[in-house]
Amino acid sequence: MKRYSQPILIILLIFCVAVSFSCTKKGVKKDTGITDENAAAQSKKPGEEGLEEAQAGGPKWNEATAEMAACFKDIYFNYDQFVLSPEGKTALNKMGEWLLKNRSTQVLVEGHCDERGTAEYNLALSERRAHSAKKYLADLGVSADRISTISYGEERPVDPGHAESAWAKNRRCHFLYR
Repeated sequence: MKRYSQPILIILLIFCVAVSFSCTKKGVKKDTGITDENAAAQSKKPGEEGLEEAQAGGPKWNEATAEMAACFKDIYFNYDQFVLSPEGKTALNKMGEWLLKNRSTQVLVEGHCDERGTAEYNLALSERRAHSAKKYLADLGVSADRISTISYGEERPVDPGHAESAWAKNRRCHFLYR
């Protein structure tokens, strides 16, 4: 069984309570398109407003719409790796093509890990995963100023299971846009 240090659990608990409190007070609205508010935000560089909004699930970063879903697919990694697979490169090539045609769109690359390893190690590994995707997109010609990264480590699993089938789904980069 994995051991967590008490300070990390306390910080995580405080974060969860804060997010829950803010969501019940204000309500969370999922935005699937660019609004006037998002259009104004596009004139700023990624990260200028901080990435707290992404961590809190704020409306600034959006999930891909149905039209964009073919281009904004998660990419997956082997255990303890941040090297892009051929399938990951193919997905990033499609995303890069779309981004080169839609030059006002900014991308947030979320790095994720499975639950194995320490929290600190997984944050560092998921950061390397996000940066490898960012570098690949930049090498395709997408301006690095349009790409932000954030590392979640093991904190946001897609599948909460404790087997290889679940872990494989959680070793990923997920992409949001604005």
